[in-house]
Amino acid sequence: MALTFTDLLNYSVGNNSGIDYLMATASFIIFIIALVIFKGVIIHRLKKLAEKTKTEFDDLLIKSVNDIRWPFYVIISLVISLKFVTLPDFIQKAFNFIAIIFVTYYAVKFIQGIIDFGVNKIKQKGQEEGKFDAHIIGILNKIIKGVLWAVAVIIILSNFGYNVSALAAGLGIGGLAIAFAMQNILSDVFASFSIYFDKPFRIGDFIIVGDDLGTVKHIGIKTTRIQTLQGQELIISNKELTETRVNNYKKMERRRISFTFGVEYGTKLKQLKKISSIVKEILDKIKIADLDRVHFKQFGDFSLNFEVVYYVNKPDYLTYMDTQQEINFALKERFEKEGIVFAFPTQTIYLNKIT
Repeated sequence: MALTFTDLLNYSVGNNSGIDYLMATASFIIFIIALVIFKGVIIHRLKKLAEKTKTEFDDLLIKSVNDIRWPFYVIISLVISLKFVTLPDFIQKAFNFIAIIFVTYYAVKFIQGIIDFGVNKIKQKGQEEGKFDAHIIGILNKIIKGVLWAVAVIIILSNFGYNVSALAAGLGIGGLAIAFAMQNILSDVFASFSIYFDKPFRIGDFIIVGDDLGTVKHIGIKTTRIQTLQGQELIISNKELTETRVNNYKKMERRRISFTFGVEYGTKLKQLKKISSIVKEILDKIKIADLDRVHFKQFGDFSLNFEVVYYVNKPDYLTYMDTQQEINFALKERFEKEGIVFAFPTQTIYLNKIT
């Protein structure tokens, strides 16, 4: 006897009728078709619209959705369609677990995309303004992503029935043990974040740390590298930099300079009075420098001493040295014309003849 279509619909296999199987199959096909239309038509049109807008965030959203692969859509469609039939628990749970893994994976990827978008914006802005070394925020980005994946794994294990509280407690105790063993390294790591957020200095700043001075070339996760005036590279731990005084000359709007020179005791009073005007004339010709004062300061042991104070309107050390050199050359030239002689250490001994 041949079975009719109605008989097939009412025929039961594995606690499910033909209608149940038909509904499950139809729902699976409908969801697949809907997702094909969504991915191939709607997402394509939204992508075209996003390309016309000025903001980049909508491009990120469209890209994140477009990057979802077909296995995800197939699994989701299967999970939904299997709701129409009764299956053994282990099969139902297996599909649910696979769906949870896929959903968690793409959720993490989506959040990562948002994090990368924000990080790239911060990097771009920071590098344009010369605020920081991109390496630091790159490390911070990796740490955040690591924490994100750890949370994702815990969520998956929780849905699998594992005791997440015990696992978290174990990880906490293990983390404390690792942190205690690596406290010196971790202190440098946290110090690097302190340097990044507090910004006591940045790449290219000229700083003095104790007896050492130079230009900051690299701010790493554990150490900072300074190019000294002698040419060698000085490596200092970030912890040391956060625990000591740092003079940052890049923060100066201008540099105050004080220097002295002496002329011979035999210099005439008329020449001494002219020295101040000579110094003023020299400084007036140097556009980058502003004279503050020049004074006949004192009668020294072997010279008549003058003190000059001026400002260089740029903070870097090389500019200061170039300016001072220009002043020294000009003073030497003018003094030679005026017959004024720079003093050098001498000693005069007077002898009385005893009769």
